[in-house]
Amino acid sequence: MTKLCLKNRNLYKKHETLSIHPVLPFCNVIIYAFHGSLFVYLVGFLAFSAVVIWGSFDIQLGYFVNSITHKRTKIKEVALTFDDGPTEFTPKFLDILKENNVKATFFCIGKQIEKYPETFQRIISEGHTIGNHTLSHSNSTGFLSTEKMIVEIQKCDEVIAKTGNITTDLYRPPFGVTNPNIAKAIKRAHKKSIGWNVRSLDTVTDNEKKIFKRVTKNLRKGSIILLHDTSEKTYNVLVDLLLFLKQKNYSTFTVDSMIKSENND
Repeated sequence: MTKLCLKNRNLYKKHETLSIHPVLPFCNVIIYAFHGSLFVYLVGFLAFSAVVIWGSFDIQLGYFVNSITHKRTKIKEVALTFDDGPTEFTPKFLDILKENNVKATFFCIGKQIEKYPETFQRIISEGHTIGNHTLSHSNSTGFLSTEKMIVEIQKCDEVIAKTGNITTDLYRPPFGVTNPNIAKAIKRAHKKSIGWNVRSLDTVTDNEKKIFKRVTKNLRKGSIILLHDTSEKTYNVLVDLLLFLKQKNYSTFTVDSMIKSENND
């Protein structure tokens, strides 16, 4: 009796094993397919995120906003643009520009205008172009809502009008950052987004030679050069750059004059 029970139990186990095995390959296929889909989804998501982030920080791509980054021209001419002023250093910049009879475009921060109103008025009186660079140039610019970005732009406009008695439709996004919220704000504020195609990185390195080399190496006909009137090092670079432009027979243009000429074409 005992032998019979053991035999039946062994047959049962054998039958049980046989009934499970055919299911395993199917399960493996499902698991493999699931993991494959998850992997593809993850790779796709990471790739999309990388493109969005790159598009947000590289204003030349025009991923969210069609920014003006250069002038279409066959003439050897470039635009000098200065961000984040006015500052205590701006008068020196104005002195050397005046000495070389060069006009530039200054993208000014509203709170800096309030801090240096006389310097701001001098920028205007000496024939330079003014652009809006938001009220506060917040480090959280990329995370602000459309409404808050509009306030940043409009409040800067108010300071520009009050202090300089002028208006401007030129706008440069802080850090060159754009996204859907910023794009909507620019459109609703009726601004033209101004970028660059030569970035000096003068706020990243203190090496004046590297800054100068970076600018001159990437210079092209119609280039818009990004500089900052916020330090002695950039002033020193500007002195050398103006000499370089003169030696290479480059003339200069302001951003507003470029837009006007293109509108008349």
